Amino acid sequence: MFFRNGYSGWRSGYQGSSFIELLGEDAQHLAPNFEALAQGSIEEIPHGTTVCSFKFSDGVVMAGDRLATAGHSVASREVQKVFATDAHSMIAIAGAAGPAIEMARVLSVELEHYEKIEGERLELDGKANKLSQMIRQNLPAAMQGLAVVPLFAGYDLRRRVGRIWQYDITGGRYEEGNAETSGSGGLYAQEHIKKTWREGMSSQDALDVAVGAITAAADEDRATGGIDFDRGIFPIVNVCTEAGITRATDDEVRASYERLRS
Repeated sequence: MFFRNGYSGWRSGYQGSSFIELLGEDAQHLAPNFEALAQGSIEEIPHGTTVCSFKFSDGVVMAGDRLATAGHSVASREVQKVFATDAHSMIAIAGAAGPAIEMARVLSVELEHYEKIEGERLELDGKANKLSQMIRQNLPAAMQGLAVVPLFAGYDLRRRVGRIWQYDITGGRYEEGNAETSGSGGLYAQEHIKKTWREGMSSQDALDVAVGAITAAADEDRATGGIDFDRGIFPIVNVCTEAGITRATDDEVRASYERLRS
């Protein structure tokens, strides 16, 4: 059959615009199983740590360190914790790394599928709600200690402003004011943001605050990775404005760090 607006796919009785629900109806073996991704003891599961997001004059910034830990060991020094989910929204993951990364990727597909079916993009509130539904699906694993606690942020094209949400393990979502953090080093990142954030910051000032927040968390929390000059590993910092999402280059992050040290 043909879906609305000429988008073609396999024959299905499902007429909605949710990719996950479509899989649940017609291809359950392909539907994401977040609980299965987190099998094993809690000590063996890689966990992501510190992520943060805050507003600035032109939109919103999101940053995350690169370290993933398994118990007291390093699982990965180069894990990606900040993802663009479409042109004007992004997610930062903390918690059990496997299901969290899969959740970020599935959300991106879900939003793209919605746009193809409906012929228009989902509004930012709707995107935040989609993520809430996915977190709720992970609740059985979360009750075993394998929680996914992301941040979601983006630029609201209708309101012309950056917005931020945090979530609890049941899928409850809460829109934040100017800034929010998550992960084991979140408290230290939050303290730095509170001390350095100001209304109407430029994009360069926002980058400096983001790099400073991750650096402050790495100084105090052993599960948070800072800048690793020897290996050339730098935090990921995404900037979302009306023009879309850009990622700060490693050179820009390095320069920001040097400004903080001077």
